Amino acid sequence: MKGWIRLHPADHVVTALRPWAAGETLELEDGAKLVVREDVPRGHKILTRPVKKGGDVLKFGYPIGKATEDLTPGVWVHTHNLRTGLSGLLEYRYAPAPPAPPAEPLAQTTFRGYVRENGEAGIRNELWIINTVGCINKLCESLAREGGARYAGLVDGVYHFAHPYGCSQLGDDLRYTQRLLASLVHHPNAGGVLVVGLGCENNRIDAFREAIGGIDPRRVRFMNVQDEADEMEHGLELLGELAGYAASFRRVDVPVSKLKIGLKCGGSDGFSGITANPLVGLAADRLVASGGTAILTEVPEMFGAETILMERAADERVFERIVSLINDFKQYFIRHGQVIYENPSPGNKDGGITTLEEKSLGCTQKGGSSPVVDVIPYGGRAVQPGLNLLEAPGNDQVSVTALAAAGAQLVLFTTGRGTPFGGPVPTVKISTNSELAERKKNWIDFDAGRLLRDRTMPELAGELWDLLLAVASGEKATRNERNGFREIAIFKDGVVL
Repeated sequence: MKGWIRLHPADHVVTALRPWAAGETLELEDGAKLVVREDVPRGHKILTRPVKKGGDVLKFGYPIGKATEDLTPGVWVHTHNLRTGLSGLLEYRYAPAPPAPPAEPLAQTTFRGYVRENGEAGIRNELWIINTVGCINKLCESLAREGGARYAGLVDGVYHFAHPYGCSQLGDDLRYTQRLLASLVHHPNAGGVLVVGLGCENNRIDAFREAIGGIDPRRVRFMNVQDEADEMEHGLELLGELAGYAASFRRVDVPVSKLKIGLKCGGSDGFSGITANPLVGLAADRLVASGGTAILTEVPEMFGAETILMERAADERVFERIVSLINDFKQYFIRHGQVIYENPSPGNKDGGITTLEEKSLGCTQKGGSSPVVDVIPYGGRAVQPGLNLLEAPGNDQVSVTALAAAGAQLVLFTTGRGTPFGGPVPTVKISTNSELAERKKNWIDFDAGRLLRDRTMPELAGELWDLLLAVASGEKATRNERNGFREIAIFKDGVVL
């Protein structure tokens, strides 16, 4: 193995596949020898072509930042000599790119799922407890624990998702909470839902019912605990009724076109844009080619690569919605007096990512090359098959929750640093490097680092789809499910009373 990889012929840098020590010599594509001038960690960048101070450094064939000094081949390129080239708000022009060739559809055209009364398909048959307000988190936790023990065998489990909101909120914050929780109520992985309110909160059940909209009373029940003499007894009774209804569903063959997958990365490293993210992008393209839905979020991590997505807009209407998505999120930073391009995180930098441009160019690869067909507001639900963009921040918990609320039955979560986190739906952890997969077997579901060793992209894409269909069909549980790690987080922007 050469010990390095160049991602595009025009790139000024190569990525180190192993640590390089000062004084070592690497051989470039044309046979030229290059002496490494300083120690370079694995996943970081080595300069192979000179760049003047203020000049663009290219990776992925795109600029990833400006040199802060004259750079000589062989140097380590990172935060000490490279800065972001992004600043301020940008003007965008509709300039659609030629469509990419369509991906090959999936060979297996069905999975085993639960078809709901509204025609949507779930990959789990669970009971979910959705509380309108954070004051009753512990009560709902007790209901889930007791209900899970009492109704084991009838359903795949009883789950509650704690959150601190629903009271002392105003304006958009209250609407975000209501819309996000309402979308979770409609999620097809839940065969039954118990909505629990306290009674004196802003998000009272009567108001929340309006946000939820139409329901099947056999599937969704409500309890206001201030009205109950014994809320545990009545809550367990309602869970029993819901379990009886949910138990009437059986797994059947369902077209893969019914699948909606969320696309997310967290704790990215220098390999994210080389292994796991392109692999997930290929999976997304194949699902879209088969009539399914892929949902890409993390809007601040589109900054610097947003024009690539805009060029793939299905039409000018979608283009304008992508522009609004990007600019509205930039205005959110400005409104709070924050630097728009204050990214990547310390962990990203440790892993070899230097600037937001570099992070975004890797991050957006999870969306593959399919046209963007729709833009979904925060808390909204995906209705258009194909690649959708979702309004949500980069925060792992907030964005995975938003993906689930949008209807994703499972989330593909790529990571180079690792995390035990899991959302309310199966969260498939895909490591960017094999060292992480081997060290954190209890967190990682799939090792995309094998692309740098002994596997081709088509081979691993086939393996990944076998895993996803096994998860969707209930034949395999993800690590977050096995560990019992299921969490939600809700976006907050305003004041608390």
